Amino acid sequence: MTFSIIGAGNIAWFFGKRLAASGHQCKGVYGRNTATVKELADALLSQKHGEISEIRDEDADVCFLAVSDNAIEPIAAKLNFKKTVLVHMAGALTTDTIKKAAKDYAVLWPIYSILRNNTRSERDIPIAWDVSGDRAKKYVLEMAHAITDNLFEAKDEQRKWLHLSAVITNNFINHLFAINEHICTENKLPASTLQPLIKQTFDRVKAASPFTTQTGPAMRNDNATIEQHLKLLEQQPHLLKVYEAMTGSIKEMHGIK
Repeated sequence: MTFSIIGAGNIAWFFGKRLAASGHQCKGVYGRNTATVKELADALLSQKHGEISEIRDEDADVCFLAVSDNAIEPIAAKLNFKKTVLVHMAGALTTDTIKKAAKDYAVLWPIYSILRNNTRSERDIPIAWDVSGDRAKKYVLEMAHAITDNLFEAKDEQRKWLHLSAVITNNFINHLFAINEHICTENKLPASTLQPLIKQTFDRVKAASPFTTQTGPAMRNDNATIEQHLKLLEQQPHLLKVYEAMTGSIKEMHGIK
């Protein structure tokens, strides 16, 4: 099958390289940044284009909108596909976001933090899909099977909740790690001492429900320790709010008064 890509960022590289390696042919890479578009087009042995207006219907079986979420709708407004299946790749946007741009359209959303040079080669990256109809399903799932064995259907409302969960799992947890690093640095402590604890925490999550493995002063209702921590954070109100919110959430979830 043939495909084209609008965009030349991390997800464009990930999908483009995987699809090309599986035997699908890239017919064109489109984007505003001439240098990055040329680099990806060269890597995929494809043509490069600087203007969206250069995209023609039937140039490829599938066209991937691999751009930032806020760019998807305005770019789609410039397209009018009757034959090419249009696919956006944003977890937080509905399938109908690109409805006016193509007769057949779909969503393919990898639930993974995609980095161009640091993405696992295994075929277990989960990808959620949704389609406008049978034709889109046929084309899109054939493309997706070239990338992963972990495919599942998720409708718009389901993807919204899954996207929220992904933000909490990835972005929020990473921010908590950054807070820990800040605290250690401010107090001249090696943040590396927390690495075994971090590993232990994630190993537990793999083996059991995080609800059943919750520990800590909030879980023990150890208010003396909690008050001590709050006092330490008095001069950093933004971190104080995070600590209070997380402590309150743990107590609420586990019914601790």
